[in-house]
Amino acid sequence: MGTSVATKIFALLCVFLLYGTPPILHAEKHSLYYIYTGLSKPVDLPGIYQFTAMGLLDDRQIDYYNSEEQKKIPKQTWMKEKMQEDYWEKGTQKRKRKEQWFDVNIDILMKRMGLSESDLHVLQWRHGCEVEQQGDEVKFYKGISEYGFDGENFLSFDDRDSQWVAPVDAALPTKRKWDNVPILNQYTKGYLEKECVDWLSKFREYGDEELRNGNSPDVHVFARKPTKSKLKLTCMSTGFYPKDVMMTIRKYHTSLPEYEVESTGIRPNHDGSYQIRKSVEINEDEEAKYDCFVTHKSIKEPVIVKWGRQTKSINSVMICYAL
Repeated sequence: MGTSVATKIFALLCVFLLYGTPPILHAEKHSLYYIYTGLSKPVDLPGIYQFTAMGLLDDRQIDYYNSEEQKKIPKQTWMKEKMQEDYWEKGTQKRKRKEQWFDVNIDILMKRMGLSESDLHVLQWRHGCEVEQQGDEVKFYKGISEYGFDGENFLSFDDRDSQWVAPVDAALPTKRKWDNVPILNQYTKGYLEKECVDWLSKFREYGDEELRNGNSPDVHVFARKPTKSKLKLTCMSTGFYPKDVMMTIRKYHTSLPEYEVESTGIRPNHDGSYQIRKSVEINEDEEAKYDCFVTHKSIKEPVIVKWGRQTKSINSVMICYAL
């Protein structure tokens, strides 16, 4: 019994020395949002349409519609394969009706606010939901239905109190009108908390292996000399999906505090994956003391890269036990 306990303690000590303090496991968050954008008049620019709509599952585009083609189309292979033809036909009709709604309401807002028809104005609507998932348990986290006009917040739905919030005076008539139709607010709340969550779960279930299991990060480290005595060490992780990733720069297997590290934050790549870079400036003779530590849901073991060579975590554990 004593030997078993000692072995476990030694194993935990090795893991701590190799990885530093283990990350706290949090519930995964997933989202489904639809974004609609309407312009007050056509713009003669390539790729810019008077009305567009798109669906985003975990920030990855799953469908698209514009006022020129006037057809809702899939943007992921699994959407095309799993959703029946009538889903796209009904979706096209809904988007056409929404396009007409935007045309009418942009005009209403311009007149209400006394705006010139010769100027370009933009109305946007974003609605959808986010969930938290731990294992097989999925819980509603929050719902959003919000409107913006010319880049400013215009109107949003308070899901908790089932009423609309108007941050500007021009939105007050709309707030009063919609709040006086209880069934509208009940429908909005029901969609955000139930129907949206059901669609989100269904889409994730239908998603291909790439969407469910994710893309693993490709990790690189490099250094440059900003001064004669200093080195700037940079760790880059790219190509991963979903975007939740943990990257730390460590010294002697201990993570540096974030205030000492320069970070780009997580940024999108052109293919729907993500990237992040973190850098730290050190004395030139200390390079061998540092490594880059990356964990992601798509990989079973963390990736540890030292400046000058790459070390997979499983090999490091074996070395630790061999000692």
